[in-house]
Amino acid sequence: MEVLLIFTLAVLLAWPLGRYMTGIFSAGSHWSDKVFLPIENGIFKLLGINPRHGMTWKSYGIAFLLSNLVLGIIAYLLLQFQHILPLNPNDIEALDWDLALHTAVSFLTNTNQQHYSGQAQLSYLSQGFVILTLQFVTPAMALAVCVAVLRGMLGGRNATTAKEGEERNLGNYYQDTVRAVLRLMLPLAAIVALALTSQGVPSSYQASPTVDVVEQQQTLSEQMIPLGPVAAMVSIKQLGTNGGGWFGPNSSNPLENPTPVSNAIQTIALVLVPMAVVFMAGGLLRRQKFTLLSLAVMGLLSLAFIGAAVYSEQQPNAAFAGLAQEAGNMEGKEVRLGIDLSALWATFTTQTSNGSVNAMHDSLNPIAGLVTRSGMLINGIWGGIGCGFVNFLVYVWLAVFIAGLMIGRTPEIFGRKLEKRELSWLGVLLVLPSAVILTFTAITVAFPTLTGNSNPGLHGVAQVFYEYTSAFANNGSGFEGLGDDTTWWNLSCVVVLILGRYVPLVIPLLIAGSLAKKRQVPTSAGTLPLYNVTFAVTLITVILIINFLSFLPSMVLGPIGEALEISQQAAVVLAQ
Repeated sequence: MEVLLIFTLAVLLAWPLGRYMTGIFSAGSHWSDKVFLPIENGIFKLLGINPRHGMTWKSYGIAFLLSNLVLGIIAYLLLQFQHILPLNPNDIEALDWDLALHTAVSFLTNTNQQHYSGQAQLSYLSQGFVILTLQFVTPAMALAVCVAVLRGMLGGRNATTAKEGEERNLGNYYQDTVRAVLRLMLPLAAIVALALTSQGVPSSYQASPTVDVVEQQQTLSEQMIPLGPVAAMVSIKQLGTNGGGWFGPNSSNPLENPTPVSNAIQTIALVLVPMAVVFMAGGLLRRQKFTLLSLAVMGLLSLAFIGAAVYSEQQPNAAFAGLAQEAGNMEGKEVRLGIDLSALWATFTTQTSNGSVNAMHDSLNPIAGLVTRSGMLINGIWGGIGCGFVNFLVYVWLAVFIAGLMIGRTPEIFGRKLEKRELSWLGVLLVLPSAVILTFTAITVAFPTLTGNSNPGLHGVAQVFYEYTSAFANNGSGFEGLGDDTTWWNLSCVVVLILGRYVPLVIPLLIAGSLAKKRQVPTSAGTLPLYNVTFAVTLITVILIINFLSFLPSMVLGPIGEALEISQQAAVVLAQ
């Protein structure tokens, strides 16, 4: 009941939020202009930007990439020199160069994969002005690209005046990004931060206090209690599908997630905006049936994965095979949260590109581990803010192409044909995940002395594959039994982070720009219908087959093989 209640509340809250997002990204005026437009105009004047200047897909993509490059350089320098900069009352040292590079790129790509240990290695300046800033800005950048792709699918903002073959206006990147931060992320984060503070999540810039431990020991007589503006960071960590927690153990830490109420708030927050993007898409495309199609496909896959993960975690693992089934797999979970809500969070956080945790994924039973991996590989069930729905559109385009071949017609969507140029780029997106993830996994498993893989056997393969999948999917969660703060892991993950973030966003932008230039074909009796059960089933089949064909061997070597191994061990224990 708790799982279904949280899921239902998230959908119900996403509907009005999606309508609000449709308004702020539409061309006309919106009621929020009265509050935010003067602030936006001041920002644009300060930066010397004309927000009314329309951009083609090329100029939009270049602005996206250049702004990321500048932010990445600034973030890296701040992390490297945090030991001599202010707001460092705990005298924390600088990060190693490779760890600083990985951290900067990780948060720049909205992945927030953490190879450092939370509050112990970052100053308040690094937490507040690097980590927290990027957690607001980077999801807004991806949302801006998503909005531009949706505009391109309708022919751009100048669709009625531009000639066929002419480059189209997909909006202004800077205006879209600033609106996403100012009108969406900041107000939502303020509300959630206040709610979390009411539950006891710290909000302070004071130095960490030192207290006497309850049980005096020879080696430990006092303990430092880490504080900081935790509620502010946790709110945008969840809302921005970021996942980078203030503390090393993330939301399993009782200071970051103290109560069942705070857990429910954070669980809803991590999926709220990605769900709202689904409602926004139908509004911007002026096709509400497309929202219903998307919601049905994503919802069915999401619930199926949640059910599998919850069921898996309710089963005892091999170490506890002699216990009653109701005991379940409590290893790696917080008693105050329990099995079901931990499994729900693990599923949601990998269906989105959030990656935050309230339990240790390394302790999940193999099938639940397979579910979390599958959510990241698909990366289109809700997905990250903006980038998740862009990934879903890639699956839609592929399904339209395959369905068109099956009925002998040139594939088209919203009256615009998918031809050789678009399909060639879709082929790149189809091959890229398996090429990147499997290549780095193979190298890492083949040379354990170089890479420092910490776990032998099938679980070790699962750990390595999970880490690179998490990096490619902009997720950031991990099997934290893995010792990942090494030069190999930091630098190899940087490559995967960059490929997994920018290629899957720029190529759909290119495809949208190409579609926008084409003449719109009127709907006829031969047009492929998108809004029916047949196409929905086709779309789900395409999503599952593409990912299972690409990654089934690695699944057999990882969680599937581990599940069979554990079953055999459990049978031996019970027999004894």
